[in-house]
Amino acid sequence: MKIVIAIDSFKGCLSSVEANMAAAEGIRNVCPEAEIMQVPVSDGGEGFLEAFRAAIGGELVETVVRDPMMRLIKAEYLLQGETAVIEMARASGLTLLTAEERNPLVATSYGTGQLVADAVRRGAKHILVGLGGSATSDAGKGMLRALKDAFAKNGTWDDIEDLKSVRFTIATDVGNPLCGDNGAAHVFAPQKGATPEMVLLLDGQARKFADVSAKHFGYDRSMMAGAGAAGGLGYAFLEYLNAECKSGIQLLLDTIHFRELVKGADLIITGEGSADRQTLMGKLPMGVLEHADNVPVALLSGRISDGDALLHAGFAWVECINPIDMPLEEAMRQEVAQQNIARTAIHILSQCERC
Repeated sequence: MKIVIAIDSFKGCLSSVEANMAAAEGIRNVCPEAEIMQVPVSDGGEGFLEAFRAAIGGELVETVVRDPMMRLIKAEYLLQGETAVIEMARASGLTLLTAEERNPLVATSYGTGQLVADAVRRGAKHILVGLGGSATSDAGKGMLRALKDAFAKNGTWDDIEDLKSVRFTIATDVGNPLCGDNGAAHVFAPQKGATPEMVLLLDGQARKFADVSAKHFGYDRSMMAGAGAAGGLGYAFLEYLNAECKSGIQLLLDTIHFRELVKGADLIITGEGSADRQTLMGKLPMGVLEHADNVPVALLSGRISDGDALLHAGFAWVECINPIDMPLEEAMRQEVAQQNIARTAIHILSQCERC
């Protein structure tokens, strides 16, 4: 019996690696002879670096950068040959700030630009950037300023030669444009501390930046899918660095040749912290399902709504790991979540006719 486990992180609770291990331990307790493959996964946010390190190997490079408040911190990225993998949240993430510090009018993506600059200096020719978990809504202006500070000899963007031979790929599960009602500010800035007044100001600033940039380059990529990711950082990569935008989970699963990994499998277990109709809009479990090649896929989650729609989409099982009467605070405890994942994995295994 072969089982593949590829569970997303449960934000604020378990990493992808920890969630996978919990499911694997549960299965081994009842079926010690099972062949279990654990695949760390990420859609571009938390765990992106670990997932790619597990997939392609490489060296973790630590460097000193600025956090969203311009304080000095240490942050890592992955370097494998001429490929660098950057998780922008390591330098510009919301988790680097206290609740009181959250202010997208102030928070900057400068540190992400410093990670990119360091990778370029070390010879990277292809840079993958996971966009997720950002504290910023600066349309990537901070990131661009850091690159100018690092490479612009005459202080202008057009004379930067160091970046012209570098290929950029941004990874995200967000398809939002930069501006407008469905843009970066309106959709994402409130969770980063923005008031309604700040949202309008941020959206106006982003629109003005896009207008100025379009006049300079002769093209406008502010409405492209992914431009609104990470507070508009996606736009800066698309407009200024000609980046290619890909689904984070599609990029990872293609890199690790997931379809080959699941050949001969009897069951795939995937999951995320909260599953609903948005899961069907290109989120990580849906990517796993699309790469399953007719192997039954079980979806487990800490909270589930729209279960019928998820089953209709093709998941063989949709299971909530938490007992109905369990308080959220208790469910979020690491050891409790691990126990609940293990128990749910055993329950799924008992229902799998191929297992």
